[in-house]
Amino acid sequence: MIDIFLLMFLVIFSIYSIHTEDLLSSVIVLSAFSFVMTIVWTRLNAVDVAFTEAAVGAGVSTIIFLSALSRTKRGEEKRVTKKINIYNLFAALIVIFTGSVLVYGTIDMPAFGDIEAPAYNVLAPRFIIGSMAELGIKNFVTSILASYRGYDTLGETTVIFTAGVSVVALLRRKGGT
Repeated sequence: MIDIFLLMFLVIFSIYSIHTEDLLSSVIVLSAFSFVMTIVWTRLNAVDVAFTEAAVGAGVSTIIFLSALSRTKRGEEKRVTKKINIYNLFAALIVIFTGSVLVYGTIDMPAFGDIEAPAYNVLAPRFIIGSMAELGIKNFVTSILASYRGYDTLGETTVIFTAGVSVVALLRRKGGT
C-alpha cells in the first residue's frame, strides 16, 4: 500500500514540476522527488542506489539547480499557447511508442522477489561463492563493483565528473571570482 502512495507522490511531483512557472518551486519539488525516489530504492533493497540518489539527486543536483537559478530569473516567461503542430504530435507518438516497447519488454520478467528467477539461481551464487575464488577479494560487494561491473562503474563516475566540471565551467563568475 505504501508503494502506491509513493508512486502517487512521484506522479504529483512530476506533473507539478513540469507545469509550474515558478522555477524555485520546481527545484524544491524535484528535490522532494529525489527524496521519495530514495525511499523507493530503499524499499527495493537497492541501498547503494538509494544512497546515490540521496547524495546526487536530492543533494548535489539541488545545489546546482539553485546556483543556476541564482543567475537567472525566478519565474518563467509567459508562454503563448499554440495549436498542436506536427512536431508535438510526432514527439508524443515517439514517447508513446517507446513507453509501449518498455512495457512490452517487462511482460515476461519474473515476479519481483521470485526465488526461481535466474538472478537468484545463477548470478547470486556465482557472485557470492565464486568471487573469492575468481578474484581473491573477501568482500563480494566490492568485487562486483570493482571487477564484474568495473566498466559500468567507471562510466558512471566519468559521467558524474563530466557533468560536475561542465556545471562549474558554466556557473563560474567572469573576472576570476
